[in-house]
Amino acid sequence: MKRIEISLLMALVFAAVLSMSAMNVESEAIRGSVLRLHVLANSDSERDQTLKLRVRDRLLEVAGDIYADAPDRDEAIKRTRESLPLLQTEAEQVLRDNGSSDNVTVALEDTYFNTRTYGDITLPAGQYTAVRVIIGTGEGHNWWCVMFPPLCISPVSEMPEEEGTQSLDLDDVLNQQEMDFVEGPSYEPRFKCVEWYEEMKKAVALSKDNH
Repeated sequence: MKRIEISLLMALVFAAVLSMSAMNVESEAIRGSVLRLHVLANSDSERDQTLKLRVRDRLLEVAGDIYADAPDRDEAIKRTRESLPLLQTEAEQVLRDNGSSDNVTVALEDTYFNTRTYGDITLPAGQYTAVRVIIGTGEGHNWWCVMFPPLCISPVSEMPEEEGTQSLDLDDVLNQQEMDFVEGPSYEPRFKCVEWYEEMKKAVALSKDNH
């Protein structure tokens, strides 16, 4: 009986390892297909949170032109690098127009995100390339979304597409298996497993850096 129990346990462990490996492959593919947007407010005051949303709206409006007809994330990242001065200027202008003297930085960075849900889409935890916007001290509640493909829709940019342009959807850059993964409920064990694995990777990397 003991041998049977041990065999069953080993089979379960093996199945779990295979499942985790498959989830990691899918997660990496998802991270490599999207460009995130991360906006951090100066503080949690009502004024600073309003400014955060106004900066967000303006950057999403500008992004519509930047990413028009971009075929994939690599091209979107290339265009973002070229457009960072423009994005910086636009963010500063929004603050000045609203009477704020806060500094703002707009950068393209690799940033760690926990499991996040946007509408019906859940993205697994891990390192993503993101347009990171820090207003003032950046100590207020943040706002995030997927900048490319354009899952974030700014209230001021809800307008028909110009003739000859086409906006990509998430299923244009992910295959069906990956779409099935991100469309699952955010609290399913699979997302918790990925988050646990990514947290362990962060801890190991931090430990190496400290030695």
